[in-house]
Amino acid sequence: MNHNDPFNLRPPRLRRRRQPQEWKVTSLRECLMPEDMHLCDTPERAVAYWRTHVQTHPHFNPDCECLVVLVLNTRRRVKGHHLVSIGTMDSILVHPREVYRVAIAMAASAVLGAHNHPSGEPQPSEGDIKVTRELIRAGQILRIEFVDHIIVGNPGHLSLRNAGYFFE
Repeated sequence: MNHNDPFNLRPPRLRRRRQPQEWKVTSLRECLMPEDMHLCDTPERAVAYWRTHVQTHPHFNPDCECLVVLVLNTRRRVKGHHLVSIGTMDSILVHPREVYRVAIAMAASAVLGAHNHPSGEPQPSEGDIKVTRELIRAGQILRIEFVDHIIVGNPGHLSLRNAGYFFE
């Protein structure tokens, strides 16, 4: 910065362009040890994780569909989760880029998608099935396995893998 030019009146081509960046340094005390990581190898365990960690989060809105991605290590233990999108009462907007962005940053071996249906009925919509297939394809390209897509209702849930909507 030129201290003689306090109002930054230099021509735009002479100004330096800096893009803002945000970084988080995580202390070792915040990192979970492998024995403390939540095992997520069945839909029931994924739903238990959802009910413990996602439903209690301040940004979670039970009146809207909320999509969360669980980031998993090679042993199917949860490294963390990310609230990808908050939709409306009956739909949600999601792109594979947003789902896999955190997975790549966290060096995930696999991911599991889960979202709620405010109606309480866990039956998948055509949109749910379409998004699931897009996420499977994107994961195959990235070599990050898309383990399952779980719809959490009240009180039940539905695993799209167990319901036969996955292809290999």
